[in-house]
Amino acid sequence: MPLPPAIASLFLALLLALPGAGNAVDAASQGGHGSAAPGDRDAALRISQAAIGRQVGDYAFYGIDGTRHQLAQYRGKPLVISLIYTSCYHICPTTTRHLAEVIERAQSVLGEDSFAVVSVGFDAARDTPQAMKSFASEQKVAAVHWDFLSSDAQTIDAFARDLGFQFRPAGGGFDHLLQTTILDADGVVRRQVYGMDYDTPILIEPIKRLIFGEQLSEGFFERMTNKFRLFCTVYDPASDRYRFNYSIFVGIAMGVAMGIFFVFLLVREWRHSRRARPDSN
Repeated sequence: MPLPPAIASLFLALLLALPGAGNAVDAASQGGHGSAAPGDRDAALRISQAAIGRQVGDYAFYGIDGTRHQLAQYRGKPLVISLIYTSCYHICPTTTRHLAEVIERAQSVLGEDSFAVVSVGFDAARDTPQAMKSFASEQKVAAVHWDFLSSDAQTIDAFARDLGFQFRPAGGGFDHLLQTTILDADGVVRRQVYGMDYDTPILIEPIKRLIFGEQLSEGFFERMTNKFRLFCTVYDPASDRYRFNYSIFVGIAMGVAMGIFFVFLLVREWRHSRRARPDSN
């Protein structure tokens, strides 16, 4: 759901307070990357939020080894998308390293195969497969199911529009929105995460709900299991980690046991009273 204007303005103000974030969140777009006027950050955020609920097209990219990747091949599980440019010296590397930390925490509790991640270079002229490979190595990204992709300018332009992501050349680099996008298993935009250094649950909670959410194709047992996992996978702010809270299961089991015992007592008392009742004949 798009953010209300008042909240959007406050949110952008907080983003602009981040060190070095001025250029990165200047989402003014030119050349077909949106309709925001230069410097209109409120409009930039509205464009980004308007992408929520939008089906993203099936675009072709190239991995760091030059192999072709279709976006559709990531369907079937949630997908986290980060757009960066490899010649960025501060914002994009810092954002990617923070994302790597959060993804590691997410995979440790949700499973390595439960979702995928892609970083896409939006500077088509310079973000070649080799440049993306070097960028991934420099940021020490080691998470599984994380691909670094590049493509031609036309594809990047259309892909960015689908995601509500805006960028424009500025000062030898780019002004761009600091945005990480979460797609569901069908390739639909479900959440936008903003900023360079956000709290862990901001990214993981939407992924968790997409993974454990009820699917029409699931059987009863799978639905119940996923509901328990959704309910019992909790965030521990002290360690900045997610964990499976077994105490919730214990509490539920104790409650069920007490309920059964209470019913047993009622039935026994009812039977005892029937036997003790004098024969009316």
